[in-house]
Amino acid sequence: MTALAFLIGVLVMLVGLAVSIALHELGHILPAKAFGVRVGQYMIGFGPTLWSKQIGETEYGVKALPLGGFISIAGMYPPSPETEGRKKRIWSTLVQDARLANDETITEAGDRTLYRQATWKRVVVMLGGPFMNLVLAVLTFSVLFSGIGVQQLTTTVATVSECVLPAGSTQTECEPGDPASPAAAAGLAPGDTIVAVDGTTVSTFDEASSIIRAHPGDTIDVVVERDGGEQTLRVTPVLATNTYTDDTGEQATDEVGFVGFGPTSERVRQPLWTGTEQALDNTAAVAGIIVELPVRLYDTAVDLFTGGERDADGPISVIGVGRIAGEVAAIEAPVIDRVAVMLSLIGSLNIALMVFNLIPLLPLDGGHVAVALWDGIKRAFAKLTGRAAPKPADATRLVPLTLVVVVLMIGMGALLFAADIFNPVDLFGG
Repeated sequence: MTALAFLIGVLVMLVGLAVSIALHELGHILPAKAFGVRVGQYMIGFGPTLWSKQIGETEYGVKALPLGGFISIAGMYPPSPETEGRKKRIWSTLVQDARLANDETITEAGDRTLYRQATWKRVVVMLGGPFMNLVLAVLTFSVLFSGIGVQQLTTTVATVSECVLPAGSTQTECEPGDPASPAAAAGLAPGDTIVAVDGTTVSTFDEASSIIRAHPGDTIDVVVERDGGEQTLRVTPVLATNTYTDDTGEQATDEVGFVGFGPTSERVRQPLWTGTEQALDNTAAVAGIIVELPVRLYDTAVDLFTGGERDADGPISVIGVGRIAGEVAAIEAPVIDRVAVMLSLIGSLNIALMVFNLIPLLPLDGGHVAVALWDGIKRAFAKLTGRAAPKPADATRLVPLTLVVVVLMIGMGALLFAADIFNPVDLFGG
């Protein structure tokens, strides 16, 4: 059953990835068609075509490897100059091949090409994919936070410690002679709901806990709701040492009051805007990872070859995401909790797709946006100075740089694939 659950988790994540990619490409195709640009292909995946169907002028299909997708937009760049075909250097040959492929789309489309569109339209087309991932992430996080809710500790008592264990000991169970915990001595019982502490009405566990922690050695009143009525208990918190991680990441201790009870938890639905806030917070976090990507990849490589523990917040591949999804599906937990984690993974995956595609390098969407903006700046400057409109920027000249970026992306993918297979991120202490 565990193996089956693991497989289901992996399949769910693969479907989520496929849907995310499909919607990303749809984000490009919708504005392109709205602006009258010819779209020849809409494909999900790479490699051999498994299925395709011609609808109007566009061929829609699915390929064997669901690791990406693409659409064929007519005239991404202007037609190639006649003279370029005479050069024989390898870089020039690559440039010419890219231009020939681009020219084929122009021949089929006539004037319905992307490079002829206004700058803002070209930017909208290229940002449509990342924007669609952002929308999907916001929807996913909204379902998670406002539909399912997040786990929060309540003021209802779940457990009461029988005794206070000696400080610094390895003892895990009460023994004769151990002092009763303040909670047990006061008569606090599982099922009680704490209404007020030391005269202050409380509605959350954190509120009750902060008051108790601030009164070691003081006898305070704790009002609880029990069997439909309220009772007042007298509790004297004992002094205890609390160990925590401070803002710098270092271990620190302080002396606090302790009574010895554990709260229940329940899912609490959050306001509708929480999903958007989470998406924006996630975007900032992923952007930070992208900025530090070379260093993080180096650390991943070192951990791979030395067997060191991977950073849980570091980059992972599709294999890593699928593995985590499988482990989540196979753990012993309520179904709703596992669904919540899966939704969080899918939302985070879409944020990662969005941020990565916004890197201003070809062949990523951000690179195409940069080219369109450069075109727009040149046109605006020419108009401002009274000069003739310049020719559209020929981005095929950047094919050598694009090839370098592609090689680096392949190398990054290979490293992360290997790391996720042989030295995976351990989130569950396995």
